[in-house]
Amino acid sequence: MPESAHYLTKGEYRSFFEKGLDYAQYRKESPLSTAAQTEEKMKEYIHLNDHRMNRLDTNYLPGEEVLSVLKTIPDTLYWLVISEHWCGDAAQNVPVLHKIAEASAGKIQMRIVYRDQNLTLMDAHLTNGSRSIPKLIQLNEAFEVVGVWGPRPAVAQELVIQLRSNPETRETYANELHKWYAFNRSQNIEKEIITILNATNT
Repeated sequence: MPESAHYLTKGEYRSFFEKGLDYAQYRKESPLSTAAQTEEKMKEYIHLNDHRMNRLDTNYLPGEEVLSVLKTIPDTLYWLVISEHWCGDAAQNVPVLHKIAEASAGKIQMRIVYRDQNLTLMDAHLTNGSRSIPKLIQLNEAFEVVGVWGPRPAVAQELVIQLRSNPETRETYANELHKWYAFNRSQNIEKEIITILNATNT
């Protein structure tokens, strides 16, 4: 998916990473503690997403192929993830990213920042001109960008484009998207993460 062309400086990426939350902190703030003053519909989304994340936290385990690739990472990688608790794609993908990073035996350090509080970072990593999340920014030890992923697997992105372009499915596309996630069982995100990990070995 096309990305915006302007990246930030290495120092800026380091600063965003250092102020980011680890996964446990992010989950502790979910679902409703960050929504005390939001509208009721948004609280519903956050509550539903919390259940989705709980399910993945409990049931998802990285597959053998991604585990094998993790062993080949030559140097520490820093995963800076842009997310929000209200985002359904984040709920389906951020727990998977966490589990993969956790399985790396320290080779991948992951931090999460909120999109709406970090628009400078978000606007350096747009998807087709939109502030779509989650967005994974993979940084090397010098805090240079060496990979970007998000907001969803490519197959899911094509599904969303197709559904949203059809007036009959535009309003209900999210239901079909989450059915896809349930059926896919995180296989496609693993394949795409393997691709950006392998790119660091070349």
